[in-house]
Amino acid sequence: MKVLLNLEPSSLFPTRSILPERPRSSTHFPVLPFPKLCRRRWIGRRLSSPARAVLDSAPVEQFEIPEFDFRNPALSSSYRDPAMPKPNQTVLEAQARVCTGPTQTRPLNEEQAFKVFDTILRSARGELKDEEEVSKAQLGAFFAGMTIRANAFPEATQWSEGETRAMKTFWPLLVRALPSDVIFVADPEGSMMGLGSSIGPQYVGNGTSEMRLVGALREVLAGGHLGFEEVQGVLREVLPFQEGDGKSSQGISEALLSAFLIGQRMNRETDRELKAYCLAFDDELGPAPIADVKSLTHYGEPYDGNTRFFRSTLFVAAVRSCYGESCLLHGVDWMSPKGGVTEEQMLKYMGANINLSPSKAKKLLEDDEVGFAYVSQREARPSVYSLIRIREHIKKRPPLATTEKVQQYVKASGKEAIVAGFYHEGYEESLLMLMKRRGIHSGLVVKGEEGALSMTTRLRSANATKGLPVNYCSGYRSIHIPSTSEPGGVTRQGFRLEVNAKDYGFQPTDTPRTDRSVSKNIVLGLEALRGEKGPAYDRIVLNAGMVDHLLGVDGAEDVSVALDRAREAIDSGNALKRLLNYIKISHKVD
Repeated sequence: MKVLLNLEPSSLFPTRSILPERPRSSTHFPVLPFPKLCRRRWIGRRLSSPARAVLDSAPVEQFEIPEFDFRNPALSSSYRDPAMPKPNQTVLEAQARVCTGPTQTRPLNEEQAFKVFDTILRSARGELKDEEEVSKAQLGAFFAGMTIRANAFPEATQWSEGETRAMKTFWPLLVRALPSDVIFVADPEGSMMGLGSSIGPQYVGNGTSEMRLVGALREVLAGGHLGFEEVQGVLREVLPFQEGDGKSSQGISEALLSAFLIGQRMNRETDRELKAYCLAFDDELGPAPIADVKSLTHYGEPYDGNTRFFRSTLFVAAVRSCYGESCLLHGVDWMSPKGGVTEEQMLKYMGANINLSPSKAKKLLEDDEVGFAYVSQREARPSVYSLIRIREHIKKRPPLATTEKVQQYVKASGKEAIVAGFYHEGYEESLLMLMKRRGIHSGLVVKGEEGALSMTTRLRSANATKGLPVNYCSGYRSIHIPSTSEPGGVTRQGFRLEVNAKDYGFQPTDTPRTDRSVSKNIVLGLEALRGEKGPAYDRIVLNAGMVDHLLGVDGAEDVSVALDRAREAIDSGNALKRLLNYIKISHKVD
């Protein structure tokens, strides 16, 4: 370890000459030495002694990080693009209640409903300005939720008496103030509150693309489902969404698009629909490059990040790369609804290049000194990334929140596996279905903390009886059986289990809290990769070793051997060196 920490800084870190030269803006920044950003005036409190030891070590002092134009660049909320208009909070809170599933919806009471409809009416009349204005995306999502609840939800989650009275009061006024596309979403049959209207039944949209969207949306608003080709056709017609004054450059209404996205989620997508979302843009930038590696694991963390607990996947990838298990991470800079800490934020904070194309990521995967890579959705799927603002304004997660976790931005010449996190029960089976559709060798879904991938070493709460427990895992691995009837002599071996870390020798510990702090998440990870024993170290070891074992990785048949191999990768200094190499080499790859 001492040898690693005494390496020349120039051999491990990017310098200013390596960083791409760009004009300064709200999203591109000059760099400052890492220690300056970790002083009390930046973080808001003094770091612990172990954390200072990490930051004061020779290599870490050489990290280069961005100087942000925001108040505190150490917080995940600082990564939200300030140019994006914010949604109206009153309506957004209502969307959180009514734009969800058949059993999760919480109807508004009379006071809440009157406040929401009054806000919408005043906004439609132009009486609200700037951030208070209710966007067309919000209008589309909110009224889609109300319509689907009335048409298809069970009685308990249909309109409350308060919502009915509020609608009866406001609808005659709203129908004169709202644009026709929103009226269509709110009243597609023209029979709202018994008042006859021809707007909804006669609405067809403007232009071929929008007409196709309207036709599909009629089925969705009725609580129905669409076919694979129909969903793919709509998505390819309307994306990328280049917005302007409530319309895209193609003339697509954002109210209609947001209604479509949230409506399909509220109706609980079928396998056909999820497959359409998953595969729609596979060839957007051409065929995925193929990395010459024996094994590649795609990590599908929730794109909206962690808001409370340590997010370990970046550091797990550095560990697994040490023994030939290449890892591809993917995500975004910032995503609603959580707006939590992401891998892209951490890499950007440490000075890595976060604008890698899939072809450049392929080279890092093949590099013997690195072996893992990160690709932003911005670079690999620009059409899907164009929905960042709309996704914030519809509040709840659309189908893309599931399917973007099962992407293959780079493929491998050897075996491939996908690991994805989930929270809501039922979606583990959907994720595994998508993995099998991808044709990969092994698949694993994990209910980690916050619905992310990190399994924990803390004891399960005695009161945690609802739903699947944290550390629940489900998946399959391919095994070769000469007599099997499946192509290539391969069959899938399924498994389901709850991982109890105590069974593998880990002492129960509470998960380190980061509370949206990018810097604290980095400090915890760097401490662990330097060999500092503790909760973060244990979680990295647990998640590396258990993933190896559950995916059927060579040499990981015995769990204890797999865990020891992960510990050796850390204690030897190799995992830290690979992370530092990534920061340097990511700027040089061409």
